[in-house]
Amino acid sequence: MKLTGGQVVAKALKEYGVEYVAGVPGHGIWSLFDAFLQEGSEIPFIQVMHEQSAVHMADGYYRACGKPMACSTSVGPGATNTIIGLATAYCDSTSVFYVSGSPQTYMHGHGTMQELERQQDNAFPRITEQVTKRAWQANSVEVLPTIMHRAFNEMMTGRPGPVHVEVPMDVQVEAADVTIHPLQSRLPIGIAHPDPAAIEAAVKLLQSAKRPVIVAGGGAITANASKALTELAERLGAAVSITWNGKGAISEDHDLFIGAVGQTGTTCGNKITSSADVILSVGCRFTDWSASSYAQGVSFSIPPGKLVHIDLDPREIGKTYPTDVGVVADAKIALEAMLALIPAENAAQARIENEAFLADVKQAKADWEAQVSPRENSRETPFTSQRPLRALRNVLDRNGIVVVGSGNTQGSVKQSFPVYEPRTHITSGSFSPMGWAVPAAMGAKLACPDQQVVAIVGDGDFMMSLPEMGTAVMNGINVVFLVLNNQGYMSIRGGQRKFMGRHIASEFNHHAGNGAPYSADLTATARAFGLQAWKVEKDEDLESSLKAALDCNGPALVEVIVSRDAAGPFATGWWDFPSPAYYEKEQAAYNEMRKKEQHL
Repeated sequence: MKLTGGQVVAKALKEYGVEYVAGVPGHGIWSLFDAFLQEGSEIPFIQVMHEQSAVHMADGYYRACGKPMACSTSVGPGATNTIIGLATAYCDSTSVFYVSGSPQTYMHGHGTMQELERQQDNAFPRITEQVTKRAWQANSVEVLPTIMHRAFNEMMTGRPGPVHVEVPMDVQVEAADVTIHPLQSRLPIGIAHPDPAAIEAAVKLLQSAKRPVIVAGGGAITANASKALTELAERLGAAVSITWNGKGAISEDHDLFIGAVGQTGTTCGNKITSSADVILSVGCRFTDWSASSYAQGVSFSIPPGKLVHIDLDPREIGKTYPTDVGVVADAKIALEAMLALIPAENAAQARIENEAFLADVKQAKADWEAQVSPRENSRETPFTSQRPLRALRNVLDRNGIVVVGSGNTQGSVKQSFPVYEPRTHITSGSFSPMGWAVPAAMGAKLACPDQQVVAIVGDGDFMMSLPEMGTAVMNGINVVFLVLNNQGYMSIRGGQRKFMGRHIASEFNHHAGNGAPYSADLTATARAFGLQAWKVEKDEDLESSLKAALDCNGPALVEVIVSRDAAGPFATGWWDFPSPAYYEKEQAAYNEMRKKEQHL
């Protein structure tokens, strides 16, 4: 069949099951975009207001449903605007297909059409190489079908991640007699199974434990391993803690759930996990946030605790902590293999044998609840950041999806917003950019149109993608934006105050005036974009406004005025963040904690 390069891309995307493309048009890509109007390759196109948002939208879509979405931009500035989005997907291991234009092949090296060419001709793919699993340049129509199936193979197998395909302007319009390769015949069959000897060793070690803990990371969600993980915890009598991206791997009303580990984990999550004699890590990379910068005894104690580490990527096993049993496999398959060696009737016996440990778990959970409950149930205004979360949980469906921005909001949700099903808590746990949650939430809604979706963001985060309210209205994407407005970057202010004893550029104030707090009227702005919107300053209006927004059958915004000084989560762990030499107050305590770090 004779197809242009643009048709090859569009037709392959459609045949490979892609349901949406997001992006911004431009000179360098409009010929490819035109192919989405051709019969046989029509795919709904979501026009966003900023190219970065196109990638974030595709990222959120994948996290919500496990299927890839495509995004596309022009050349030059439009293309480079995608780097933050690609880096976010790369760090969190999410599949995104990105296609961009480039100058004509015969113009490479001349600096035409916004080309980067001082160090290498047409150098933009050299940038995306660092934030994708693989980047391709298609220099002819004939090679494009092979590139397309290889890109999907790379994106969808092994450890997921984004890919980039660059199609020059002349290749977009030229035609050749080519065939779109059927994807099912170009992907490997099955998934990675574990070594049986490793599974036997892992089960033996776990069954010997007196204080077993399972740590669920993002890999447990990606592998759809929640059911097996919960059953294994029950059969072992093991507590379950989670990382940011592992939230939702076990229902948070399960009695074995102990909350998150790390710098903004729960006190019970850190206490119980750090005292474990055997830890089973499932798809967890042990980032500094989740491991309290590896300070012994804060979130983890490995050693003396023993580690069983399941991960699809062998490079992660043993990278940070010594591993007693390393299992390279799909998380779900590995957990099911363990379950096959432990009879279901062992669950009752495990609880009897671990009675003292589970009593400690129960007490630690009660202690945490006593600590956090006053903030969650506070009726003070401006609100604590936890109070609106409790209100939202009261009115949101059990399977409602929350997509959470960065900063204090992210930590508060981790600690104070329970979720009950996988893929109903979506956040950027690694790269954590501001401006991510709003478009990611729209992607999640496209993926799961029958579920409620709420983006929870701070005002600083929200204003980095504020124009995307127009995208929601134009495309009828019925997301609720819950904006916790504290007039600034309060997580940064809190860190500055702790590590420097003062702060700079982290409050929104009238710096050239009287110093009073500054805030745009976000509610009025939302209405100007065409959303229904509510501003909440009184406690009695909180639940009713959130429910009205969820029920309004359209994109909506709820702006909640929260306190600058009760603005974030409890810092229950530790974070290795050096202070300047001239700020002596923190030096002794900091140096003492540095000595405890186990990764060196």
